[in-house]
Amino acid sequence: MQDSTAPTATFAELGLPSTLVENLARQGYQTPTAIQAGTIPALLKGRDVVGIAQTGTGKTASFALPILADIDLAVAAPQALVLCPTRELSIQVAE
Repeated sequence: MQDSTAPTATFAELGLPSTLVENLARQGYQTPTAIQAGTIPALLKGRDVVGIAQTGTGKTASFALPILADIDLAVAAPQALVLCPTRELSIQVAE
């Protein structure tokens, strides 16, 4: 459920590549949540971000989408590392 105070920006307006935006649309995601709108542009610019939001607000996508945007499919080596403090969160992020 999306917060009613969330910005009305689109994922494309946040600077995500069109392939990601198209895949998000196919999955039914049209509008970013507040945490996504507030973090994705900064992460795409390479900034460090600390995001705090309630469960279910899209925090995982907030960092995962910029990571996916920067993955070079031609590089056959690890390009990102995600550390999680709990097993449960690790499972959620992996899914």
